[in-house]
Amino acid sequence: MKTLRLTLSYFRHNLMSAMAYRGAFLLQALGMVLNDAMLLFFWAILFTRFPSLRGWTMNEVLVLYGTVAFAFGLTNVVCGNAFGLARIITSGDLDYYLVLPAAPLTHLLVARMSASAWGDIGFGVIVFLVFSPHPWIGLPLFLLLGAAAAVVLTSFAVLVGSLTFWVGNADNLATQAINAVVTFGTYPIDIFPGPVQLLLYTLIPAAFVGSLPAGLLSDLRWERLLLLAAVAAGLALLARCTFYRGLRRYESGNLVTVRG
Repeated sequence: MKTLRLTLSYFRHNLMSAMAYRGAFLLQALGMVLNDAMLLFFWAILFTRFPSLRGWTMNEVLVLYGTVAFAFGLTNVVCGNAFGLARIITSGDLDYYLVLPAAPLTHLLVARMSASAWGDIGFGVIVFLVFSPHPWIGLPLFLLLGAAAAVVLTSFAVLVGSLTFWVGNADNLATQAINAVVTFGTYPIDIFPGPVQLLLYTLIPAAFVGSLPAGLLSDLRWERLLLLAAVAAGLALLARCTFYRGLRRYESGNLVTVRG
């Protein structure tokens, strides 16, 4: 409950801060929607030549894309520092979170919100409502699966960011790994050969951010749903353990800052 209260308090504070300049907030969100929409033209052109892509129809691929956009946006809205963890550790900004009474990892993750990420969330929901065969009935499931995908994405970001404790400046490595998950997540898993599929289910868990949750929206199988839930929970636990184990190796950057 303490963690939930902290998360909700920061969410409210960050949202109010973003809404203080409503024009800028709306422009950032709209800009992200337009940026996401550009890829829709790519898929539209592709499906004018091919009726399906390894069993995936155009609507299913677009819902897949919307699912990844929603998960990416939710990660950056609720846990806005997740993708910058390696930089925070390297720069010494982690010191600020260590002296506060809240759990350092939770406090670090939720302390920031990306205003433009609201555009990703809105885009994902709109795409689902437009291209899903049963939009309003399936919307609660879409939100649930998108949240599970966001947990996987956030946990993976924490996991690769925590490598900084052992290898030094891993900012570029973490960025490339996160980009790989997001990029490969937007493509149907079935278009890749077997060894690549195995990679996307294990080392780079892009399948659990895109194809698996999107596939459940059209074909709900309880064993797959339980697999997604288990992977999300397991990866979250692994990320947390890795961060706190690495924290024992952390050397303060002696950074003195004043934050209001």
